[in-house]
Amino acid sequence: MRIVMPKPFTFEGGDRAVLLLHGFTGNTADVRMLGRYLQEKGYTCHAPQYKGHGVPPEELVHTGPEDWWKDVTEGYNHLKEKGYEEIAVAGLSLGGVFSLKLGYTVPVKGIVPMCAPMYIKSEEVMYQGILDYAKEYKKFEGKKPEQIDSEMKEFEKTPMKTLNALQNLIKEVRDNVDMVYAPTFVVQARHDEMINTDSANIIYENVESNKKDLKWYEESGHVITLDKEKEQLHEDVYGFLEGLDWSN
Repeated sequence: MRIVMPKPFTFEGGDRAVLLLHGFTGNTADVRMLGRYLQEKGYTCHAPQYKGHGVPPEELVHTGPEDWWKDVTEGYNHLKEKGYEEIAVAGLSLGGVFSLKLGYTVPVKGIVPMCAPMYIKSEEVMYQGILDYAKEYKKFEGKKPEQIDSEMKEFEKTPMKTLNALQNLIKEVRDNVDMVYAPTFVVQARHDEMINTDSANIIYENVESNKKDLKWYEESGHVITLDKEKEQLHEDVYGFLEGLDWSN
């Protein structure tokens, strides 16, 4: 069986553009359904895929937030180059952190951070997350348990410089979130097992937007874009976008 890896996508839908950003160890499949939904509603959506993501975990650990931020800004510029003057941004988890960073770096129409962390997790917890991802990826590749075990032993010897850089990124964005003035819709899953859910309150309270909202999704976990309330989330994001002051 040939494994089809997720790739960046652009769904042409209309004059208004939305940049969609996936999370750490995730890929564009995490925001694809949202992209298709918004396309049907007349929005053009583009999702970059960060370097080292959607590929073997051995490649992930040799990349870091600087690489991924470059992918984010290139995604933004891709829409600009295609002629989209006004761009909103929605991001899941790390993508939500990047959406806020875009908010104080370049002009954006509106921001939707979804389950975005504002607290630094210990490196041990983050490291465990990478190990879990690596194991799942190898299962997905169809490898036998004994092969996975031996590859994981090797993988565990790899230094993870990425984690410290990731912690610094979250701290930097948290320290600058009061520089965000674009309308912001903060999305948070109540049963988020990956981040401290108080992050949502920190974002909501500290962004300086005149127009801001926070919604809790009572039935969902961290990857809210694929969870049981995804249809409601789609409608809510669309409603937020429709309420923005677009020039077209």
